[in-house]
Amino acid sequence: MFTHFGNFVNRLSGQFSGGDEKTIVICVDESQNSAMAFDWYVKNFHRPENKVIAVHCPETFTNVTMMSPGRVSELIKECNEKLDSLKTKFVSRMTDSGMNGEFKAIGLEGDMKPGQAIVDFAEKSKACFIVTGTRGMGKFRRTVMGSVSDYIVHHSPCPVLVCRQKDQKEQKEKEKEKEK
Repeated sequence: MFTHFGNFVNRLSGQFSGGDEKTIVICVDESQNSAMAFDWYVKNFHRPENKVIAVHCPETFTNVTMMSPGRVSELIKECNEKLDSLKTKFVSRMTDSGMNGEFKAIGLEGDMKPGQAIVDFAEKSKACFIVTGTRGMGKFRRTVMGSVSDYIVHHSPCPVLVCRQKDQKEQKEKEKEKEK
């Protein structure tokens, strides 16, 4: 089964090779799932001719008009610190992997949700495909809150690679089954 999957990955990633620079959008945030999706892309899909753009859409605070100016300043400072930290982390990872890439904060203007901002950015940058992780929300929570990866899959102008990190408990159960 794994060999079959490996052949599939090689065929699919081969479709995106051929010497021309391809733009790949990788969605990043502070989560472990985001880092895992980035690593999976690097290990299984990356080609030297690819241009990678790590994108992050910061949280927006809809009721800032109800907050004191001091609290708004604190939130802006926190947001900028998170962006700087993410930029440093992912630019460093791209450099360490020898990648042609950059970091962009998107969705800062207007009241755009992250999924919509990512899809719009991918379209404007003529992305070849989008890589995203998942947060592993259950059906109820995903239904109530919405899912960024679900939105991207259903609205993207290009193929989407969704990297799901298996639950540690689920991984241990599968390892036990293999040992039997």
